Amino acid sequence: MRRACIASLAMLVACSRLDVVDVPAEVQSERVDHLVIHFTGEDFAESLRLLSERTAVPVSAHYLVPAPNDPTYPRRQLQVHRLVHEDFRAWHAGTSYWAEATELNARSIGVEIVNESRCTDVVRNLEPNTPENQRCEFREFAPEQIELVIALALDVLERNPGIDPEDVVGHGDIAPDRRIDPGPTFPWRLLYERGIGAWPDDATVASYRARFAAAPPDIALVQRALAAYGYRVEATGTNDPQTRFALRAFQTHFRPADWSGRPDVETIAILYALLEKYRPNDLADL
Repeated sequence: MRRACIASLAMLVACSRLDVVDVPAEVQSERVDHLVIHFTGEDFAESLRLLSERTAVPVSAHYLVPAPNDPTYPRRQLQVHRLVHEDFRAWHAGTSYWAEATELNARSIGVEIVNESRCTDVVRNLEPNTPENQRCEFREFAPEQIELVIALALDVLERNPGIDPEDVVGHGDIAPDRRIDPGPTFPWRLLYERGIGAWPDDATVASYRARFAAAPPDIALVQRALAAYGYRVEATGTNDPQTRFALRAFQTHFRPADWSGRPDVETIAILYALLEKYRPNDLADL
């Protein structure tokens, strides 16, 4: 009898509601503060397999957006596929860095878009690797696919208000030496016009373009500006591979007409305009 009573008491305690006093701390923030856009480089069926099954190199993403006219896609209407709940970590970013944040898997939402663009090395295992050693082929994104991405991104941003415009990034931004997606065919400006991500103001770009036409910043200052915006770039004073990779990533995002990795006046003007708009304190420090 006594054992039965003790067991009943234990069950009662276990089932009772824990009385918790909420005292919100001033030092806290949203757990998710980045949105990372990718392309898969594969068709829908292979993308879904790689992102949902355990493979030799495990990867996953929170969302997968299919492409129209993909013979491996089984539905008539394009639908977002959720693979990982937003409360859980997905393995989409890999070794990554953005604005002093590392291990972005732990603090980001990953959106993979079915698109068979890809880059391959001309010379395998080249050390150090360079942007010039990569041959890239980019395919367009279908308008209906982009509309689905926009609807999804707006939905994600509404649920995760800690994601700032400058922290809506591509995989190439956070890992420029390894990745270039979503590439120069992805319409970042259209997303900005629909309320997603960052974009420079044309008048500010023109002002910096005129200023730098006569006296552009030296490469060390460009490196510091790239780092101030978010890229992992060390100020070495030379246009080394790490700098050219970062410039290429920046250009595919903000100046897709020319993503050569050269630090030309137009690129630097866009970079400074972005700093003025989104990171003014960092611009002042330059």
